[in-house]
Amino acid sequence: MNVTFGAYYTLIMAVLVLLLGKFMTRHIRFLRNFNIPEPVSGGLLVAALIFLLHQLTGLSVTFEGSLQSAFMLVFFSSIGLSANFSKLREGGTGLFIFLGVIAVFILMQNAVGSALASALGLDPLIGLVAGSITLVGGHGTAGAWGSVLENQYGLTGATTLGIACATFGLVIGGLFGGPLAKRLITKHQLAAPRTEAEQLNPIASAVAEGSDVANFESAHRAPRLITADAAIETLALFAGCLAFAEFMTGVTKGTAIQLPTFVWALGGGVVIRNVLDYVFGYKVFDRAIDVFGNAALSIYLAIALLSLKLWELSDLAGPLMVILAAQTIAMALYASFITFRVMGKNYDAAVLAAGHCGFGMGATPTAVANMQAITNQYGPSHKAFLIVPLVGAFFIDIINALVLQGFLSVIR
Repeated sequence: MNVTFGAYYTLIMAVLVLLLGKFMTRHIRFLRNFNIPEPVSGGLLVAALIFLLHQLTGLSVTFEGSLQSAFMLVFFSSIGLSANFSKLREGGTGLFIFLGVIAVFILMQNAVGSALASALGLDPLIGLVAGSITLVGGHGTAGAWGSVLENQYGLTGATTLGIACATFGLVIGGLFGGPLAKRLITKHQLAAPRTEAEQLNPIASAVAEGSDVANFESAHRAPRLITADAAIETLALFAGCLAFAEFMTGVTKGTAIQLPTFVWALGGGVVIRNVLDYVFGYKVFDRAIDVFGNAALSIYLAIALLSLKLWELSDLAGPLMVILAAQTIAMALYASFITFRVMGKNYDAAVLAAGHCGFGMGATPTAVANMQAITNQYGPSHKAFLIVPLVGAFFIDIINALVLQGFLSVIR
């Protein structure tokens, strides 16, 4: 027996999942400590209940898929609309070097995943799912590529598999990033631990060291409000991205440059943002874009998790853990011997290695949490806190999409 929910009921269920996830995150310390997104915590619980219901009664639940696709495209459009090229200059040469380090790592992560999947007798595409699609890409990219792999490449359960891998990566990335950086700092004697008083009051300590925290706070005392006019302007930008994505998907279908629609939405955002910035001098409202993008991601993830069919993963649990364990070891070795050394073998490089573990296995919030754990103990790293959010917020998604498209063309 199958029960189908229409668009309105699907949206209501997604919001209930978000509220449940918010409640769980507020009351369960583990979820807070490892930055598990609210839609993931609530969605996995509901998905588990649906799985239990299916096993006991044979009942299957289906949710409206068009809403999920729409919110996914809005989220990826927000990433593109945040990609201001002037931020590249702010990061300096260190940003470009770090981008190169990340690009090589994505290649290695997918090579490890696909090779192990083949060795275990699985479809190499599963190795990509347990590679940069989920570990570098996170839950949003996992769902987006999951639908592509299911619809275009016939990989059953790709979205379910992706959500599971992305959740594993979030936890693992948050577990070993900080200890790895601490070991590097101690081994190479890069910094001395701060006093207990400095650790308890990091903001005052940062101001005392001459940081621009005070100026930042002063400049942001009266933030621009997200008014109705600002919301309409922002929606117009998203509409432009979605129109561009739909047009380019149709034009490039069957050609050598055919890409998933969400990649075109991201690319459209990059084009629109920088044309407005440099040609028309229009200042895009970044905070409004973030609000719309984050809300879209939350609803998209909630619907994706509601739609999980966990019974499709039963035969893959063992091989999947082998691949993910190998990816964890590869991440730790790469951060220690490549990221740390290429970025200068200094204190900033150690903090960058902690951040790389965060978004190399999980997501940008995990990377920031890793770096904060180190800088609270050893002192600030302005270079790391400039580079990692810039790379993790949008540049990594562009690189990841291009690398994945190359791997897919080779595998298939």
